[in-house]
Amino acid sequence: MLLETAAAGNRDAMLDALAGSRLFVLVARLHADTPGFTPPLTTQPDPATPGRMCVTALTSGRLPPWHPDWVFEATGLDEFARRWPDGVRWLAINPGTPDAVTLEAGPGRRRAWLKAHARTGGPQAGLLLTHRAGPLHGPVAHSLALGAHLAVHNGLVWNDLGAAYEGYTTDRARLRKPWGVLDRAAYRETLEALLATRLAGRTYESVLRIRRTLAGRLGRTPTVPEWSAALTDALTRRQSTGSEAAEAHEALRLAVTYEDRFRADGALGAGERVDTLAAFDYGRAVNVVRLALGARLCDPREAEQAVLRIGALAGQAYGSWAQFSLGYSLSRVMHFDADDSSGVKYEQSLAQHRVLTQDPNSPYRNIAWS
Repeated sequence: MLLETAAAGNRDAMLDALAGSRLFVLVARLHADTPGFTPPLTTQPDPATPGRMCVTALTSGRLPPWHPDWVFEATGLDEFARRWPDGVRWLAINPGTPDAVTLEAGPGRRRAWLKAHARTGGPQAGLLLTHRAGPLHGPVAHSLALGAHLAVHNGLVWNDLGAAYEGYTTDRARLRKPWGVLDRAAYRETLEALLATRLAGRTYESVLRIRRTLAGRLGRTPTVPEWSAALTDALTRRQSTGSEAAEAHEALRLAVTYEDRFRADGALGAGERVDTLAAFDYGRAVNVVRLALGARLCDPREAEQAVLRIGALAGQAYGSWAQFSLGYSLSRVMHFDADDSSGVKYEQSLAQHRVLTQDPNSPYRNIAWS
Protein backbone atom coordinates (compact mmCIF):
# COMPACT_ATOMS: atom_id res chain seq x y z
CA MET A 1 0.00 0.00 0.00
CA LEU A 2 2.80 2.42 0.88
CA LEU A 3 4.54 1.90 -2.46
CA GLU A 4 1.31 2.30 -4.40
CA THR A 5 0.39 5.58 -2.71
CA ALA A 6 3.91 6.92 -3.23
CA ALA A 7 3.82 5.95 -6.91
CA ALA A 8 0.46 7.69 -7.30
CA GLY A 9 2.01 10.92 -6.07
CA ASN A 10 -0.64 11.55 -3.44
CA ARG A 11 1.42 12.97 -0.58
CA ASP A 12 -1.42 13.15 1.95
CA ALA A 13 -2.45 9.56 1.21
CA MET A 14 1.14 8.41 1.64
CA LEU A 15 1.45 10.26 4.95
CA ASP A 16 -1.83 8.74 6.10
CA ALA A 17 -0.54 5.29 5.19
CA LEU A 18 2.66 5.92 7.16
CA ALA A 19 0.80 7.44 10.11
CA GLY A 20 -1.39 4.33 10.23
CA SER A 21 1.64 2.01 10.23
CA ARG A 22 4.07 0.89 12.89
CA LEU A 23 7.55 2.08 12.01
CA PHE A 24 10.54 0.27 13.44
CA VAL A 25 14.03 1.44 14.38
CA LEU A 26 16.97 -0.88 14.90
CA VAL A 27 18.45 -1.00 18.41
CA ALA A 28 21.18 -3.05 20.03
CA ARG A 29 19.50 -5.38 22.51
CA LEU A 30 22.08 -4.41 25.15
CA HIS A 31 20.87 -0.80 24.93
CA ALA A 32 17.18 -1.72 24.72
CA ASP A 33 17.51 -3.64 27.99
CA THR A 34 18.83 -0.55 29.80
CA PRO A 35 16.14 0.93 32.11
CA GLY A 36 14.83 4.25 30.80
CA PHE A 37 16.52 3.84 27.43
CA THR A 38 14.90 5.69 24.52
CA PRO A 39 16.05 4.51 21.09
CA PRO A 40 17.82 7.31 19.21
CA LEU A 41 16.78 8.33 15.71
CA THR A 42 20.04 7.39 14.03
CA THR A 43 21.10 8.60 10.61
CA GLN A 44 22.77 6.81 7.75
CA PRO A 45 23.55 7.52 4.09
CA ASP A 46 20.62 7.19 1.71
CA PRO A 47 21.53 4.32 -0.67
CA ALA A 48 19.46 5.96 -3.41
CA THR A 49 21.21 9.36 -3.18
CA PRO A 50 24.92 9.31 -2.28
CA GLY A 51 25.92 11.97 0.19
CA ARG A 52 22.44 12.49 1.62
CA MET A 53 21.96 11.59 5.27
CA CYS A 54 18.60 10.28 6.48
CA VAL A 55 16.90 9.06 9.59
CA THR A 56 15.83 5.55 8.67
CA ALA A 57 12.87 3.38 9.63
CA LEU A 58 11.36 0.13 8.45
CA THR A 59 7.80 -1.07 8.11
CA SER A 60 6.91 -4.46 9.58
CA GLY A 61 6.99 -6.18 6.19
CA ARG A 62 10.59 -5.11 5.60
CA LEU A 63 12.28 -6.13 8.85
CA PRO A 64 15.45 -8.20 8.36
CA PRO A 65 15.73 -11.73 9.77
CA TRP A 66 15.59 -12.29 13.53
CA HIS A 67 18.89 -11.78 15.36
CA PRO A 68 19.50 -12.44 19.07
CA ASP A 69 21.44 -9.22 19.71
CA TRP A 70 19.61 -6.71 17.51
CA VAL A 71 16.00 -5.78 18.14
CA PHE A 72 13.41 -3.39 16.77
CA GLU A 73 11.44 -0.78 18.66
CA ALA A 74 8.13 0.36 17.23
CA THR A 75 7.36 4.05 16.89
CA GLY A 76 5.05 6.24 14.84
CA LEU A 77 5.26 9.12 12.41
CA ASP A 78 4.12 11.50 15.16
CA GLU A 79 6.96 10.35 17.40
CA PHE A 80 9.45 10.95 14.60
CA ALA A 81 8.10 14.49 14.24
CA ARG A 82 8.45 15.21 17.97
CA ARG A 83 11.92 13.73 18.39
CA TRP A 84 13.48 14.77 15.11
CA PRO A 85 17.26 15.43 15.34
CA ASP A 86 18.65 18.79 14.34
CA GLY A 87 20.35 19.14 10.98
CA VAL A 88 18.73 16.16 9.25
CA ARG A 89 16.39 16.89 6.35
CA TRP A 90 15.19 13.47 5.18
CA LEU A 91 13.33 10.41 6.47
CA ALA A 92 14.02 7.17 4.58
CA ILE A 93 11.45 4.39 4.92
CA ASN A 94 12.66 0.91 3.92
CA PRO A 95 15.85 2.22 2.26
CA GLY A 96 17.46 -0.12 -0.25
CA THR A 97 14.28 -2.19 -0.71
CA PRO A 98 11.62 -2.19 -3.45
CA ASP A 99 9.30 -0.39 -0.97
CA ALA A 100 11.72 2.49 -0.34
CA VAL A 101 10.14 5.92 0.19
CA THR A 102 12.03 9.10 1.12
CA LEU A 103 10.27 12.05 2.76
CA GLU A 104 11.46 15.61 3.23
CA ALA A 105 11.67 16.38 6.93
CA GLY A 106 11.82 20.13 7.30
CA PRO A 107 9.73 21.79 10.06
CA GLY A 108 6.74 22.31 7.76
CA ARG A 109 6.85 18.73 6.55
CA ARG A 110 6.98 17.43 10.12
CA ARG A 111 3.88 19.44 10.98
CA ALA A 112 2.16 17.60 8.14
CA TRP A 113 3.22 14.31 9.77
CA LEU A 114 1.48 15.33 12.99
CA LYS A 115 -1.65 16.28 11.04
CA ALA A 116 -1.61 12.87 9.33
CA HIS A 117 -1.37 11.19 12.72
CA ALA A 118 -4.31 13.27 13.97
CA ARG A 119 -6.35 12.26 10.90
CA THR A 120 -5.65 8.54 11.19
CA GLY A 121 -5.27 8.11 14.94
CA GLY A 122 -2.16 5.98 14.37
CA PRO A 123 -2.16 2.21 13.78
CA GLN A 124 -5.68 0.83 13.89
CA ALA A 125 -6.92 -2.22 15.80
CA GLY A 126 -9.53 -4.59 14.45
CA LEU A 127 -7.86 -5.06 11.07
CA LEU A 128 -6.95 -8.29 9.27
CA LEU A 129 -3.34 -7.74 8.15
CA THR A 130 -1.32 -10.22 6.11
CA HIS A 131 2.36 -10.22 5.12
CA ARG A 132 2.64 -11.01 1.44
CA ALA A 133 6.07 -12.55 2.08
CA GLY A 134 4.95 -14.51 5.15
CA PRO A 135 3.63 -18.07 5.18
CA LEU A 136 0.24 -18.22 3.46
CA HIS A 137 -0.27 -21.99 3.18
CA GLY A 138 1.01 -25.10 4.88
CA PRO A 139 1.37 -26.20 8.50
CA VAL A 140 3.13 -23.07 9.79
CA ALA A 141 0.57 -20.72 8.24
CA HIS A 142 -2.25 -22.93 9.57
CA SER A 143 -0.79 -22.81 13.07
CA LEU A 144 -0.17 -19.07 13.02
CA ALA A 145 -3.77 -18.52 11.89
CA LEU A 146 -4.91 -19.96 15.23
CA GLY A 147 -3.66 -16.72 16.76
CA ALA A 148 -5.46 -14.52 14.24
CA HIS A 149 -8.15 -13.36 16.68
CA LEU A 150 -5.55 -11.57 18.79
CA ALA A 151 -3.69 -10.34 15.71
CA VAL A 152 -6.90 -8.78 14.39
CA HIS A 153 -7.77 -7.41 17.83
CA ASN A 154 -4.40 -5.61 18.02
CA GLY A 155 -4.12 -4.67 14.35
CA LEU A 156 -1.01 -6.84 13.82
CA VAL A 157 -0.14 -9.20 11.00
CA TRP A 158 -1.21 -12.77 11.67
CA ASN A 159 1.37 -14.68 9.56
CA ASP A 160 4.80 -13.71 10.79
CA LEU A 161 7.45 -15.32 12.97
CA GLY A 162 10.19 -12.75 12.69
CA ALA A 163 12.27 -10.00 14.21
CA ALA A 164 9.42 -8.25 16.04
CA TYR A 165 5.78 -8.82 16.90
CA GLU A 166 4.69 -5.41 18.22
CA GLY A 167 8.13 -4.08 19.16
CA TYR A 168 10.80 -5.32 21.56
CA THR A 169 9.85 -3.28 24.65
CA THR A 170 6.13 -3.80 24.09
CA ASP A 171 6.60 -7.53 23.53
CA ARG A 172 8.44 -7.84 26.82
CA ALA A 173 5.82 -5.75 28.61
CA ARG A 174 2.97 -7.88 27.26
CA LEU A 175 4.72 -10.99 28.54
CA ARG A 176 5.17 -9.46 32.00
CA LYS A 177 1.50 -8.51 32.22
CA PRO A 178 -0.71 -10.47 32.19
CA TRP A 179 1.48 -13.56 31.84
CA GLY A 180 4.12 -12.89 34.47
CA VAL A 181 6.83 -14.03 32.05
CA LEU A 182 10.26 -12.53 32.66
CA ASP A 183 12.60 -15.25 31.39
CA ARG A 184 12.81 -18.34 29.21
CA ALA A 185 11.83 -20.74 31.99
CA ALA A 186 8.66 -18.80 32.76
CA TYR A 187 7.83 -18.60 29.05
CA ARG A 188 8.12 -22.36 28.65
CA GLU A 189 6.02 -22.96 31.77
CA THR A 190 3.29 -20.64 30.49
CA LEU A 191 3.36 -22.22 27.04
CA GLU A 192 2.97 -25.71 28.49
CA ALA A 193 0.03 -24.55 30.62
CA LEU A 194 -1.65 -23.15 27.52
CA LEU A 195 -0.95 -26.28 25.49
CA ALA A 196 -2.59 -28.31 28.26
CA THR A 197 -5.54 -25.85 28.20
CA ARG A 198 -5.12 -25.31 31.93
CA LEU A 199 -5.98 -21.61 31.63
CA ALA A 200 -9.21 -21.81 29.59
CA GLY A 201 -11.27 -22.29 32.74
CA ARG A 202 -11.63 -25.76 34.20
CA THR A 203 -15.17 -25.19 35.41
CA TYR A 204 -16.30 -23.81 32.05
CA GLU A 205 -14.71 -26.69 30.18
CA SER A 206 -16.13 -29.29 32.59
CA VAL A 207 -19.64 -27.91 32.17
CA LEU A 208 -19.40 -28.08 28.38
CA ARG A 209 -17.97 -31.60 28.62
CA ILE A 210 -21.06 -32.73 30.54
CA ARG A 211 -23.28 -31.48 27.73
CA ARG A 212 -21.08 -33.10 25.09
CA THR A 213 -21.21 -36.44 26.91
CA LEU A 214 -24.97 -36.21 27.34
CA ALA A 215 -25.38 -35.35 23.66
CA GLY A 216 -23.47 -38.50 22.77
CA ARG A 217 -25.86 -40.58 24.83
CA LEU A 218 -28.99 -38.90 23.52
CA GLY A 219 -27.88 -38.65 19.90
CA ARG A 220 -28.84 -34.94 19.89
CA THR A 221 -28.05 -31.68 21.67
CA PRO A 222 -29.75 -31.79 25.08
CA THR A 223 -32.18 -29.12 26.14
CA VAL A 224 -31.06 -26.62 28.76
CA PRO A 225 -33.13 -28.33 31.51
CA GLU A 226 -31.62 -31.72 30.55
CA TRP A 227 -28.13 -30.22 30.63
CA SER A 228 -28.76 -28.52 33.96
CA ALA A 229 -30.06 -31.75 35.50
CA ALA A 230 -27.03 -33.68 34.27
CA LEU A 231 -24.77 -30.99 35.73
CA THR A 232 -26.56 -31.21 39.10
CA ASP A 233 -26.14 -34.99 39.11
CA ALA A 234 -22.44 -34.69 38.33
CA LEU A 235 -21.91 -32.12 41.08
CA THR A 236 -23.73 -34.37 43.56
CA ARG A 237 -21.57 -37.36 42.66
CA ARG A 238 -18.45 -35.26 43.11
CA GLN A 239 -19.72 -33.98 46.47
CA SER A 240 -19.06 -30.44 45.25
CA THR A 241 -19.31 -27.57 47.69
CA GLY A 242 -22.03 -24.96 47.42
CA SER A 243 -19.65 -22.42 45.91
CA GLU A 244 -18.42 -24.96 43.34
CA ALA A 245 -22.00 -25.79 42.36
CA ALA A 246 -22.87 -22.11 42.05
CA GLU A 247 -19.82 -21.51 39.85
CA ALA A 248 -20.72 -24.46 37.60
CA HIS A 249 -24.34 -23.37 37.14
CA GLU A 250 -23.17 -19.82 36.42
CA ALA A 251 -20.88 -21.25 33.72
CA LEU A 252 -23.87 -23.04 32.22
CA ARG A 253 -25.88 -19.83 32.28
CA LEU A 254 -23.12 -17.88 30.57
CA ALA A 255 -22.69 -20.54 27.88
CA VAL A 256 -26.42 -20.58 27.15
CA THR A 257 -26.64 -16.78 27.16
CA TYR A 258 -23.77 -16.22 24.75
CA GLU A 259 -24.58 -19.16 22.48
CA ASP A 260 -28.06 -17.66 22.14
CA ARG A 261 -26.57 -14.29 21.30
CA PHE A 262 -24.27 -15.82 18.68
CA ARG A 263 -27.28 -17.61 17.17
CA ALA A 264 -29.32 -14.41 17.11
CA ASP A 265 -26.45 -12.69 15.32
CA GLY A 266 -26.06 -15.49 12.79
CA ALA A 267 -22.67 -16.72 13.97
CA LEU A 268 -23.93 -20.02 15.42
CA GLY A 269 -26.42 -22.20 13.59
CA ALA A 270 -29.72 -23.28 15.15
CA GLY A 271 -28.54 -26.87 15.68
CA GLU A 272 -24.94 -26.04 16.55
CA ARG A 273 -23.19 -25.86 19.90
CA VAL A 274 -19.68 -25.21 21.21
CA ASP A 275 -18.19 -28.35 22.74
CA THR A 276 -14.82 -27.08 23.97
CA LEU A 277 -13.18 -23.78 24.84
CA ALA A 278 -9.64 -25.04 24.16
CA ALA A 279 -9.37 -22.60 21.23
CA PHE A 280 -8.93 -19.71 23.67
CA ASP A 281 -5.74 -21.22 25.11
CA TYR A 282 -4.45 -22.34 21.71
CA GLY A 283 -5.02 -18.91 20.19
CA ARG A 284 -3.33 -17.19 23.12
CA ALA A 285 -0.49 -19.72 22.98
CA VAL A 286 0.36 -18.63 19.44
CA ASN A 287 0.40 -15.03 20.65
CA VAL A 288 2.69 -15.91 23.59
CA VAL A 289 5.11 -17.68 21.23
CA ARG A 290 5.24 -14.66 18.94
CA LEU A 291 5.76 -12.34 21.91
CA ALA A 292 8.54 -14.56 23.25
CA LEU A 293 10.24 -14.56 19.86
CA GLY A 294 10.07 -10.75 19.72
CA ALA A 295 11.32 -10.54 23.32
CA ARG A 296 14.23 -12.87 22.49
CA LEU A 297 13.09 -15.57 24.92
CA CYS A 298 13.17 -18.17 22.15
CA ASP A 299 14.63 -18.39 18.66
CA PRO A 300 12.82 -18.84 15.32
CA ARG A 301 13.32 -22.61 15.24
CA GLU A 302 11.87 -23.01 18.74
CA ALA A 303 8.99 -20.69 17.85
CA GLU A 304 8.12 -22.65 14.72
CA GLN A 305 8.19 -25.95 16.58
CA ALA A 306 5.93 -24.48 19.26
CA VAL A 307 3.30 -23.16 16.86
CA LEU A 308 3.29 -26.48 15.01
CA ARG A 309 2.57 -28.24 18.31
CA ILE A 310 -0.32 -25.86 18.89
CA GLY A 311 -1.64 -26.54 15.40
CA ALA A 312 -1.58 -30.30 15.92
CA LEU A 313 -3.49 -30.02 19.21
CA ALA A 314 -6.10 -27.68 17.74
CA GLY A 315 -6.63 -30.10 14.86
CA GLN A 316 -7.55 -32.80 17.36
CA ALA A 317 -9.99 -30.59 19.27
CA TYR A 318 -11.91 -29.00 16.38
CA GLY A 319 -13.21 -30.01 12.98
CA SER A 320 -13.23 -26.67 11.17
CA TRP A 321 -12.12 -23.06 11.32
CA ALA A 322 -15.67 -22.01 12.19
CA GLN A 323 -15.76 -24.36 15.17
CA PHE A 324 -12.37 -23.16 16.35
CA SER A 325 -13.36 -19.51 15.98
CA LEU A 326 -16.61 -20.00 17.88
CA GLY A 327 -14.78 -21.85 20.65
CA TYR A 328 -12.35 -18.95 20.97
CA SER A 329 -15.10 -16.34 20.85
CA LEU A 330 -17.36 -18.06 23.38
CA SER A 331 -14.52 -18.58 25.82
CA ARG A 332 -13.46 -14.94 25.53
CA VAL A 333 -16.90 -13.51 26.23
CA MET A 334 -17.53 -15.92 29.10
CA HIS A 335 -14.24 -14.97 30.71
CA PHE A 336 -14.85 -11.24 30.41
CA ASP A 337 -18.59 -11.24 31.15
CA ALA A 338 -18.20 -9.69 34.59
CA ASP A 339 -16.42 -6.59 33.23
CA ASP A 340 -18.32 -6.27 29.94
CA SER A 341 -21.53 -4.56 31.00
CA SER A 342 -21.35 -2.33 27.92
CA GLY A 343 -21.12 -5.33 25.58
CA VAL A 344 -17.94 -4.05 23.93
CA LYS A 345 -16.03 -7.32 24.27
CA TYR A 346 -18.95 -9.29 22.87
CA GLU A 347 -19.16 -6.96 19.85
CA GLN A 348 -15.38 -7.20 19.39
CA SER A 349 -15.48 -10.98 19.53
CA LEU A 350 -18.36 -11.17 17.06
CA ALA A 351 -16.60 -8.76 14.69
CA GLN A 352 -13.37 -10.77 14.82
CA HIS A 353 -15.26 -14.00 14.17
CA ARG A 354 -17.02 -12.46 11.18
CA VAL A 355 -13.85 -11.00 9.71
CA LEU A 356 -11.99 -14.30 10.02
CA THR A 357 -14.79 -16.49 8.71
CA GLN A 358 -16.14 -14.16 6.00
CA ASP A 359 -13.33 -11.95 4.65
CA PRO A 360 -12.12 -13.42 1.31
CA ASN A 361 -8.53 -12.65 2.35
CA SER A 362 -8.80 -14.40 5.71
CA PRO A 363 -6.61 -17.45 6.35
CA TYR A 364 -9.80 -19.18 7.51
CA ARG A 365 -11.08 -18.90 3.94
CA ASN A 366 -7.80 -19.80 2.23
CA ILE A 367 -6.19 -22.53 4.36
CA ALA A 368 -7.85 -25.93 4.65
CA TRP A 369 -8.51 -26.92 8.25
CA SER A 370 -7.15 -30.42 7.70
